[in-house]
Amino acid sequence: MMDNVSVMTVFTLSGLNGTANHRVTLFCLTLLCYCVIWLVNVTVIVAIIVDKSLHEPMYIFLCNLCINGLYGTSGFYPKFLMDLLSPSHVISYTGCLLQGFVIHSSACGDFSILALMAYDRYVAICRPLVYHSVMTKERVCFLVFLTWLLPLYLLFMSTITTARLTLCGSHIPKIYCVNWLIGKLACSMSIANIVIPYFNISFYLCHVIFVIWSYMLLIKTCIKSKENRGKFMQTCVPHLLSLLNVVVSLLFDLMYTRFGSKELSQNLQNFMSIEFLFIPPIVNPLIYGFTLTKIRNRILGVIWSKS
Repeated sequence: MMDNVSVMTVFTLSGLNGTANHRVTLFCLTLLCYCVIWLVNVTVIVAIIVDKSLHEPMYIFLCNLCINGLYGTSGFYPKFLMDLLSPSHVISYTGCLLQGFVIHSSACGDFSILALMAYDRYVAICRPLVYHSVMTKERVCFLVFLTWLLPLYLLFMSTITTARLTLCGSHIPKIYCVNWLIGKLACSMSIANIVIPYFNISFYLCHVIFVIWSYMLLIKTCIKSKENRGKFMQTCVPHLLSLLNVVVSLLFDLMYTRFGSKELSQNLQNFMSIEFLFIPPIVNPLIYGFTLTKIRNRILGVIWSKS
C-alpha cells in the first residue's frame, strides 16, 4: 500500500486484530445472527405485504423499519463475514465510503421511521376523529418517501464531502468504515466536514424532541381515557421499546467513536461498535411480532396451517 494520498486505494481495518484463535466460532455465530436477522425481518415484511388487513399506516411504517434493518445490516455483515475468514482485513476506498454511507443512512433511517411512527400514534390516539382524513394513502406514501429520501440525501452529502478530503493515512481502528474516522485521516479538515456532521446530528436531535413532544401529548390524552390507555399499551409501548433500543445502541457507538478510550479491550470496542447492527434489527421485529395482535395472529396462522 502506498502512502501517497493521490493513489490511496485501500484502507486497513484493525478491529479484528487479536481474534485469530476464535475466528471460526465468531464466523458461525455471526452467520447465525445474520440469518436470524433475515428470518425475523422478512417474516414481518411478508406478513404485512400478504395480509390486506395489515395495509394500515402503522404496519406500513413497521414494514419499512424492517426493510431498513435489512438494508443497514447488508452494509456490514457480508464484509465482516469475509474478514473473519481472511488473514488480511482491507477494504477499497470506494467500498469504505459505500459501507459508511449504507450503515449511517440506515441508522438515520431508523430515527426517521420511528419519528414517523410516533406521529402516527399521536394522530391515532389524540385526534382519532380525523385520523383517516390525515393519514390518507397519498400522505402515507409521501411520508414514507421522505423518511427514505432525507437520510439518503444527508448521508450522500456527508459522504461526498468526506470523499473530497486529502488523506494522510489509511488505518481505521474499527471493524467497519465510519465517515468520522475517515475524516480523522485527513491532512486538513474543510469547513464542510465540520458543519455537515453537526448539522446531521442537530437534525436528528429535532426528531428526538418531536418524539418527546408527541409522547407528552399521548400520555396526557391517555390519562383521561381508559380506552386510550389500552391503545397506548398495545401500540405505543412496542414503539417506545424499539425507540429506546435504537437510541441506546446508537449512543453506544456514537460516544465510543468520538470519545472511546484505547484502554478498553478490543472485544469490548467491537461489541460497542456493532451493537446497533446486532440488537435493533433482531429485537424490533420480535417486539412488534409478539405484541401486535394482528401480526402475531397472521404469523401463527401460517405456521399452524403448514404444520
